[in-house]
Amino acid sequence: MKMFVATHNAHKIREISQILPFAQIVPDDPKGVEETAPDFAGNALIKVRAIASRHRGEWCMADDSGLEVAALGGEPGVRSARYAGEPSDTAANNALLLRNLDGVQNRRANFTCAVALVAPDGSERVVHGRCFGAIALAPSGNAGFGYDPLFVPDGYGKSFADLTADEKNKISHRGRALMEVRKVLENGGMV
Repeated sequence: MKMFVATHNAHKIREISQILPFAQIVPDDPKGVEETAPDFAGNALIKVRAIASRHRGEWCMADDSGLEVAALGGEPGVRSARYAGEPSDTAANNALLLRNLDGVQNRRANFTCAVALVAPDGSERVVHGRCFGAIALAPSGNAGFGYDPLFVPDGYGKSFADLTADEKNKISHRGRALMEVRKVLENGGMV
């Protein structure tokens, strides 16, 4: 099966391909689409609708995800990729997060992912995944992307960036949301 995915992020494409190995993943950059929704689900729907209009009769998918830090009132949240401003800069985002948490004891956080699907018949569905953990005092690890070097998932003594791809995909927010997508697709489509 072919699945058009609204992203240009090679890391996301790799993760999606690992979790949905039965699907031919075709990236389709939703250039010019503004993510203006106040939540992850709304932004995922904005992106998937943009590409679904170009691929009628095909499966289309988009995700929106981000880091929510309790002590920061849920920031960076939907602005995770651009937390330090435009254009998106991972190193600047991570540095700003660490500065904003300097001296803060409660470093609890979670990653949230919303995946929006448009089926060939045009019906829509949104699924979610979450992973809880804490923000480390300093980055660690060489794998992953974004905030992965700073996020230590519950039950692990190391960051997402220290985990293997298989380990991360089993517990990550995106991995959990994509397992829900997999269930939808394996059940013959929209349930």
